[in-house]
Amino acid sequence: MRYKRILIWEVNWIGDVLFSMPFIKALRETFPEAHIACITEPRCKEILEVNPNINEVILYDGKTVQKGILKKLQLIALLRKKKFDVVFLLHRSLTRTLICFLSGVKQRIGYSYRKRDFLLTHKLKAPLTAQHRIERFVGLARKIGADTRYAGLEFYMTDKDTAYIEQFLRNNGVTKKDRLVAINPGGNWNPKRWIVAKYAELADILIKKLGVKVIVTGAEKDVDLYLAIQEIMDEKLLSACGKTTLRQLGALFQKCDLVISGDSGPLHIALALKKKAVALFGPTSPSVTGPYGDGDYVVLQKDLGCEIPCYNVKCNTQRCMDAIKVDELVLQVERMLHQGAKKKEAK
Repeated sequence: MRYKRILIWEVNWIGDVLFSMPFIKALRETFPEAHIACITEPRCKEILEVNPNINEVILYDGKTVQKGILKKLQLIALLRKKKFDVVFLLHRSLTRTLICFLSGVKQRIGYSYRKRDFLLTHKLKAPLTAQHRIERFVGLARKIGADTRYAGLEFYMTDKDTAYIEQFLRNNGVTKKDRLVAINPGGNWNPKRWIVAKYAELADILIKKLGVKVIVTGAEKDVDLYLAIQEIMDEKLLSACGKTTLRQLGALFQKCDLVISGDSGPLHIALALKKKAVALFGPTSPSVTGPYGDGDYVVLQKDLGCEIPCYNVKCNTQRCMDAIKVDELVLQVERMLHQGAKKKEAK
């Protein structure tokens, strides 16, 4: 089968969308002349719209803009006009699968879930054991014989994004001689976040002992988190919270010597850019949503006897994240920054 018009229904979260990049790359390599469109949540648009492997981005927000029947019918009409040959459903939603069925997409490929199976023309059995999201998505490409050798994350920016960050850093007194460490304390649910007091202690040590500059990254909603960390610190932090788009965040990470983050979209942006990273994991599984493939990174996670992954978003103990100690994180940062300094000297 030589598909000419391909639709990909993306997953909801930034990290998961990044995990779909090898899948999209495989489709592009296999069908170089095809028109490839992605339908995605508005928050993920920025990641996809400058990706050279994608021709079109269509927005879908089922909780607000397209919540009602009328808006869904309008989307169905739009997709009908576009006459896609095939849709790959990375999302497991019954509603999204039904929309594709009603849109007249002849081939609908996705993983088997009981409620929507009758709407799929090609289905794969969901793996019985934990499987990394990248492998899960790439499995759909293998279903149609695509070349799946391209299993690395990708993240694209523009020159404008880079120029913005260069000016932002100059305005904040960061020079090319400074070593810059980013900490990303946020996350889409609290149990995945490391402890505020520990971030504060860590940042003070990095600034005093290692002489680096520390910048806090995050969205506008993370400003309070930055302020809570800064309030109990001796030293002064820099903040990019609410001051960057996703692509500008990528450009910022490119200028950093190291990124420290919990399991979140920004962590995977840093990893896609091959930056040194320390990943802090608690309730989620690194084998499913952790770093993938080659890279200079380390994952810190403690085994406390809990079932992992754990999706109890109401858990307020943070015991799995609290078990990660500041001193062991300092040792990892020292080691990785020292290696980076040696490489710079060698050049």
